[in-house]
Amino acid sequence: MKFLIIPVALGSLWLTGCGKSDSSQPAAATNAATKYDSGNPLTAPADYLGAVVDAKKHSEKVVDVAYLNQAIQLFNVQEGRLPKNLDELVPNYVSKLPPTPFGTKLAYDATAGTVKVVKE
Repeated sequence: MKFLIIPVALGSLWLTGCGKSDSSQPAAATNAATKYDSGNPLTAPADYLGAVVDAKKHSEKVVDVAYLNQAIQLFNVQEGRLPKNLDELVPNYVSKLPPTPFGTKLAYDATAGTVKVVKE
């Protein structure tokens, strides 16, 4: 009899945990909608292309920053100091400064030796 009580108690606890939540909103509605998520099937191709373009711009910014931060660290090791500006990296450490997406620019912090892409 003792051995039967434990599985029944565990089973009832498990079943009560599987019930529907009392939340008035579904889980999908609580997530923040993106600017390209109109929900309209007619605009789905345009929404998709807009999201792809934004993702491409974001990935370009991330890659450019990582590449430049690596060049700054190499400059620091070889020269024993951080560069005063990004132009000191050209042509020995980078062939040229990478272009940034429209409306952004490279911001170099000479005291910390880091580069970020920021809005103009």
